[in-house]
Amino acid sequence: MAKGAPHTADDDVKYRLDKWIWAARFFKTRALATEAANKGRVKVNGALAKPGREVRVGDSIEMLIQQSTWTVKVLGLSNVRGSAPIAQALYKEDADSMKRRLEAQESRKLVPEPAQAIRHGRPTKRDRRELENARGRKGVGDWDDRWGAGID
Repeated sequence: MAKGAPHTADDDVKYRLDKWIWAARFFKTRALATEAANKGRVKVNGALAKPGREVRVGDSIEMLIQQSTWTVKVLGLSNVRGSAPIAQALYKEDADSMKRRLEAQESRKLVPEPAQAIRHGRPTKRDRRELENARGRKGVGDWDDRWGAGID
């Protein structure tokens, strides 16, 4: 068997959940995969799973990754991170899961970016003075309040 090639159900090899979801390229590092499982963002067959849980062919894994929920069925086992085609051979995403993810992605595109609401950036000193004058308050340090060497 080639290095990184997925194992089938008849192999008697045990694979950890965190290694499998890392090898399937759902997370960039194994530490991130472990953290997601520890935080309760990964379920196996509907139950919360710890990072050391064994993964078997046929298991259903539900993961919350960023703002998307993935539901996949395990087709192959591997604990070695290989190329993308090898990783994609390890699982099959449910049609319902893919539909929900794409709909959520489209709805996020329609929501305006909060940073776009800021038109001019941070207010300047002139903007602050105009705001204070519009509110009817005199700011501390206005030219009229300063003392000087006048005749007064």
